[in-house]
Amino acid sequence: MDLARLLSEVRVERDPRTSVEELVSFADEALAGFAHRRIDVEDIAAAESLRAGLEASGWKTMRVLWMRHQAPPPPGPELPVEEVSYDAVNGLRVAWHQEEDSSEQDAAEYHQQARDVALRRGVQVLTVRSAGEPVAFAQLARNGLQAEITEVYVEPQHRGAGLGSALTRAAIAAAGEVEDLWICADDEGRPKELYARLDFRPVWTTMEFTLRP
Repeated sequence: MDLARLLSEVRVERDPRTSVEELVSFADEALAGFAHRRIDVEDIAAAESLRAGLEASGWKTMRVLWMRHQAPPPPGPELPVEEVSYDAVNGLRVAWHQEEDSSEQDAAEYHQQARDVALRRGVQVLTVRSAGEPVAFAQLARNGLQAEITEVYVEPQHRGAGLGSALTRAAIAAAGEVEDLWICADDEGRPKELYARLDFRPVWTTMEFTLRP
């Protein structure tokens, strides 16, 4: 197996040619001390062969579509977007996590780990407000001449009003003259259609397996 530990994540770069039980055992050992577990499998065919077994063991799975920005997006409606501190949208991050996981488990450790990584990467956080309160946000991270829009979230009651599109446009503009700008989408969800309209194009597909405490 070609595996690497990334905070609370194990990345599988090639077909591990192993059983679900062996992979989970490796992750348990590599990520000892972390409440959350995540395994990213870059070979989508290998990931699909593991999917049913991991889901049966309680792991949540998502096909991750990596999309690269190709050209300036077409004109769109102007909405007020502002840059804020990482902590200014903590309430939105918690709401997003609760949408994804309704088990009511304490996610404080997960959010602290994510915050530590984000601040080390010098992320930019953009938000849209309603009645003075953040109701949507996007996050942009850089690595040299590469950049990635790592998060885009809109509160359910504000969806359909163009906030996600406005935030993604603002993040594209904030990225500036980078060599590559990436965004990830659920390959089985709808956001990839929005990103395609903003001139992001599919490049490859991986799979993310997550086990929450």
